[in-house]
Amino acid sequence: MSKLHQISPGEKVDLSQFTTRGKDLHDDRKSAEKEFAAYRQRIAELQPRLYAERKQKLLIVLQAMDAGGKDSTTRHVFEGVNPQGVHVVSFKAPSSRELAHDYLWRIHQAVPPKGMIHIFNRSHYEDVLVVRVDQLIPENEWQRRYDQINQFEKFLTETGTKILKFYLHISKEEQKERFQDRLDEPEKHWKFSKEDLEKRKQWDEYRVAFNDALTECSTEHAPWHVIPADQKWYRNWAISKIIFETLEEMNPQFPAEEPGLDKIVIE
Repeated sequence: MSKLHQISPGEKVDLSQFTTRGKDLHDDRKSAEKEFAAYRQRIAELQPRLYAERKQKLLIVLQAMDAGGKDSTTRHVFEGVNPQGVHVVSFKAPSSRELAHDYLWRIHQAVPPKGMIHIFNRSHYEDVLVVRVDQLIPENEWQRRYDQINQFEKFLTETGTKILKFYLHISKEEQKERFQDRLDEPEKHWKFSKEDLEKRKQWDEYRVAFNDALTECSTEHAPWHVIPADQKWYRNWAISKIIFETLEEMNPQFPAEEPGLDKIVIE
């Protein structure tokens, strides 16, 4: 599998040094879109094998600044797959029941069973991002969570879960355009909240928090990928390529047929 946009373990991440502009890295949008369609088709072909085999699991984690494109990525990359074998989990603010448990409790319940692909729209990483920026817990508590998350993800991989983590990297200017687009088009008003503007004021604080999360939690078993996401076509191309290559590497197979099927006559 290629190391496209992958963060190496121990690499110090400074997102200001990573481009958000995919068009600077791929100068042929038409060819990228053609390749994306081919990758998506192969994902749709490999996913039923994973589901039928019932031995392996794939967890995809999507994190981004607001308007980073998590929903759009899921919709475009997984178009055409059998929905029976793919499940999307969107993590909002924890409920009172969830808060009564440790912060990974709700996450562990949502990891994929054998044969499934689960997509996390936000994830356990909110518990080293939001809680830090909004000062919901003491620093020594969220600092400990980096190692806890690494151990949790190591446990998942050791028990058969392949993990792909994508940070959708957009610029502050692109976020502004996407927010404005949501205001300008009535059918997109539901996607906009005044709270988004409050979070936008915390851009720099979130950038620092993401730098640390990507640095501390990119491991051999679950590395982060920083995907330039200002151009949606490049984002889709890059993520679909990585998922396709991962599924090929996993090489799921349909189960062997029952013996004697060639002798069955249906009357």
